Amino acid sequence: MAITTKKTPWEKEWIDLQKKEARFTHRRKEGPTSVLMQKLDKVVPKKLSGTLNAAFYKAFAVVFEKGTGIIEKTYNKEKKETDFKVNTYASEISDSRRAAKTFTKQAKSAKGLNLLISSVEGVGMGIAGSAIPDIPVFIAMVLKSVYEIALSYGYEYRSDEEKIFILKIIEAAMCDEDEFMQKDAALNSDIHGIVLNGDFIGEGDWNISKEDQMKRAAAALSAEMIYTKFVQGFFLVGMVGGIFDPIYVNRISDYAVLKYRRRFLEGKLNHEK
Repeated sequence: MAITTKKTPWEKEWIDLQKKEARFTHRRKEGPTSVLMQKLDKVVPKKLSGTLNAAFYKAFAVVFEKGTGIIEKTYNKEKKETDFKVNTYASEISDSRRAAKTFTKQAKSAKGLNLLISSVEGVGMGIAGSAIPDIPVFIAMVLKSVYEIALSYGYEYRSDEEKIFILKIIEAAMCDEDEFMQKDAALNSDIHGIVLNGDFIGEGDWNISKEDQMKRAAAALSAEMIYTKFVQGFFLVGMVGGIFDPIYVNRISDYAVLKYRRRFLEGKLNHEK
């Protein structure tokens, strides 16, 4: 008779993570199929892509430089850090799946609240006919959501190295089909290397600068959102474009939960070996 080894709570969490990653990947494999977007491709000005690229890049620069402190005023950072420590202690003494799941439960809770806020912001800007002006607000909402997800798993986000990690998450999340598969695999490899390095990203560990990664993330956002931002620039009709803002915030947040969860769980599993 074969002897089956009982899986630890962290191993069960890892299996669940892989299922969640497979579902996200399946959605990205489908790619953009909107008939509306196909029709808009014929009328969207060619120069809009460059304009959006520049706007997203500038938004990242401004929010990273001046906005992090402001974003942190929208949530209780100290409480989130304390919650993580409490959850860590609980998971160590109880050794239960329920305790292990608490980290992801809190990450998803933070994501849900931010999605509600971004829905109001996106539609409001759309009704007002604001496309380019709302980009800094959109980036701030994305980063607010990712920051809170990071804290749920015990990670900081203020260093340039962690900002590059966040930008890589945003870039990959906005890609479709083969491009997503490539970037997701590369990010998983990066995470594995980070965990082997003590779950720490040191200065010079990345082979890309923060500025260059900002450009890549900006280009990915621009390519995916060009049609909705074009529509959002028109009064009333723009509400349709504004509705897409929370959809993109949700996609990036979902992917951020997956990647921070992977990083967190790899560390736990390595510790068990």
